[in-house]
Amino acid sequence: MSARFNLDDGSVFVVIGSGAGGGTLSNDLAQKGHKVVCLEAGPRLSLTDVVNDEAVMFEKLTWLDRRMATGKPDPNFPVWGCKTVGGTTMHWTGACPRIEPYEMRALSTYGPLPDTTLVDWPVTPEEIAPWYDKAEIRMGVTGKHGLPFLPAGNNTKVLEAGARMCGYTDIDTHNMAINSVPRDDRPPCQQLGFCTSGCAVGAKWSTLYTEIPKAEETGRFELRPDSMVTGVDLGADGRVESVTYLNKGRTVTQKCRAVSVAGNVVETTRLLLNNRSARFPNGLANGSGLVGRNYMRHFTIQVMGVMPGKVNFHRQTHLAGVVRDERTHKPERGFVGGFLISTVPFTPEILAKNMMIGGWGEDLTSVLDKYDHLAGLLLTGEDPPQLSNGITLHPTERDGYGLPVPVIHYEDHPNTIAMKTYAWKVGRRIYEALGAEKIVEMGDFIPATHNMGTARMGTDPKASVCTPYGRTHDVANLFVSDGSLFPTAAGCNPTLTIVALALRQAEHIDGEIRAGRL
Repeated sequence: MSARFNLDDGSVFVVIGSGAGGGTLSNDLAQKGHKVVCLEAGPRLSLTDVVNDEAVMFEKLTWLDRRMATGKPDPNFPVWGCKTVGGTTMHWTGACPRIEPYEMRALSTYGPLPDTTLVDWPVTPEEIAPWYDKAEIRMGVTGKHGLPFLPAGNNTKVLEAGARMCGYTDIDTHNMAINSVPRDDRPPCQQLGFCTSGCAVGAKWSTLYTEIPKAEETGRFELRPDSMVTGVDLGADGRVESVTYLNKGRTVTQKCRAVSVAGNVVETTRLLLNNRSARFPNGLANGSGLVGRNYMRHFTIQVMGVMPGKVNFHRQTHLAGVVRDERTHKPERGFVGGFLISTVPFTPEILAKNMMIGGWGEDLTSVLDKYDHLAGLLLTGEDPPQLSNGITLHPTERDGYGLPVPVIHYEDHPNTIAMKTYAWKVGRRIYEALGAEKIVEMGDFIPATHNMGTARMGTDPKASVCTPYGRTHDVANLFVSDGSLFPTAAGCNPTLTIVALALRQAEHIDGEIRAGRL
């Protein structure tokens, strides 16, 4: 059963955030015998709260507190994260590709790229490989470790047919953390579609109904929802001694032995930057000056094709179709790095909003009227880290908690622009090969869902925020456990890597506690 820890119990490990990183870390530490308090800003929902209505679920899941943006992102809604127990594992698509070895050696592979901070990862492909195995087994990733792939829906069949006509061969229904068979006391996928609105049957892996309940069963874990962390408090020795948070109008302080911040990139960055002190005038653990910098988000562009026959692209698992051939390093294409080609459906509302900015009349309605004939693909590619892209705090604007509003700034690097231009042509060619009646090239999906890089890990304290285990260089008992750690973005969805790093981090923390260093 769930534990209840005293606020003065300085032996607990506090995890801030309950998503892919925080939920996984919480469970593993509890399983290893440690007392854990997980603080989540949002409410705790159940599967009965998930309905097949994207508008309703958007309101239930989404972090709607104010953000601002400059540069390319939507100024009012630059990122799409979740404010709920489970975090963005509630609305993610379930896609679980591994980062390729060449991507982890980005600087060595690509060479210096002007106006970027490309580096090689401090964790080698050989080091992370067993943790990928553990993460895939934990999450039940299809096509791995004996689990069958998900079946192909019509959108996937359309993509595969066109891709093969264009000479592509590395095609399947993706490695997905969505049950293809009954597993882990959860049913297989029912092909309900619109996976980003939550999974009503629990087939998709989410920490809400996997890691969190298992942690509670240990009797060494306490989840505190509706708890917005505002402060990470240091003692005279420079170590974290407590965490302060708001809960239903109350200010609460929990003492602790150590803390991990896993609030997704925007909230992790805001918390660190907002905790200034005489010791850290530029933000907590920010001796390098890199907290909030090197923000990455991938490019995610779409191509839609109006096909001669009905496709009903919404009637299948969201991203259960992938072409991997372009995810490789071939500089002769005019850029470094690569991208994935995946299936994607969209609701009519999102299509109307994002399909043709400024579009109206017959040009727009001729596509929407043939919604059941639409096929869709998503092209997701690597964007390089740039010091100029980042997250800062607004000097005067405050949100409902009284905290400074985060400001996200992002501009495409020329390499990203070249890759996107090429990717659009690839998408168009696939649908042209099938005789599509109309092809629509859509821009970047707004807002960003793959947020990375603002507390990068590395071995040099002057050039990184965290060690290869996610431990901040500046504060010995403060960790980061989300995509903020990524030194580079790679050309694939980040969740599997976040979980693998969290599992690896849990083992490291366990060893440090047992050795008396935490």
